[in-house]
Amino acid sequence: MTWGEQNTEAEAHEQLSYAVEREVNFIDVAEMYPVPAREETQGLTETYIGTWLKKRARRDDLIIATKVSGPNMQSYLRGGPHLTAAQIREAIDESLRRLQTDYVDLYQVHWPERKTNYFGDLGYTHDPSADGDATIEETLRALDELVQAGKVRHIGLSNETPWGVFEYLRLSEKYNLPRVESIQNPYSLLNRVYEVGLAEFSMREDTGLLAYSPLGFGVLSGKYLGGKKPAGARLTIFDYFTRYSSEPAQRATEQYADIARRAGMSPTTLALAFVNQRSFVTANIIGATTMEQLKEDIDSIDVKLDETVLEEIEAVHQAIQNPSP
Repeated sequence: MTWGEQNTEAEAHEQLSYAVEREVNFIDVAEMYPVPAREETQGLTETYIGTWLKKRARRDDLIIATKVSGPNMQSYLRGGPHLTAAQIREAIDESLRRLQTDYVDLYQVHWPERKTNYFGDLGYTHDPSADGDATIEETLRALDELVQAGKVRHIGLSNETPWGVFEYLRLSEKYNLPRVESIQNPYSLLNRVYEVGLAEFSMREDTGLLAYSPLGFGVLSGKYLGGKKPAGARLTIFDYFTRYSSEPAQRATEQYADIARRAGMSPTTLALAFVNQRSFVTANIIGATTMEQLKEDIDSIDVKLDETVLEEIEAVHQAIQNPSP
């Protein structure tokens, strides 16, 4: 989601080619990317992947995922996006055009239509009047249309709650509609909220986690510790992204960085290896603005944390639980 804002098209292509050479086969994007969302750049990330795919001339060995936007953001997109059948049909056609492919392997609902907890919100307040323009059933039936048309192979959810996952699964079984295959939610050393209600769904219902922000916007790399603001870094440029920058998050990050140092690895490797080892994780969605970062991210797949390190991580977690929900 940096491609088109912090990264050029050429840099995106270089990253993609290197990742595929390293046997990465899952590429995740969204119609709203890059971030921060702006009308002037909307869709550029998909576009850069599309031009790379056209140049590469191979498609079937990749798993390409994108997302349809929910409401209350991007008023410039379809007059304000909603998860109605008409909007979902329009959204997939535009994504396929930008991606220069005739299907996506995984099409995800980026966030719910209804008012609920996501993007760090806690303390659910029930308000049926704020449920939006589309029911989950309408959204699911629209996704079924896309599967039947061959535009989508599988469907998934993102930024979803346990109740939302349950409802999609219930309706899928009741009406013989496509089944949710995955849940893309935040998960990292600073945010393990997924473990509370959704990890059990992943294991019992085979709806694995696609973990996003495993480095907490780069905070867990340690590069912002001590008040540092590296040139060109996301939180240096966009300092209003504060989800992972609270005082408790900084304290936790310092302790995780110390564990990494004593274990003979970088804080980045520790954070990513932790996510890689979780039994409910299907894919760890890494992101990078430089090739050096990308190489370090991918290398983490070869690192296994031992029980001593995992126990030290758990001790920090118990002392400073989920500072960045």
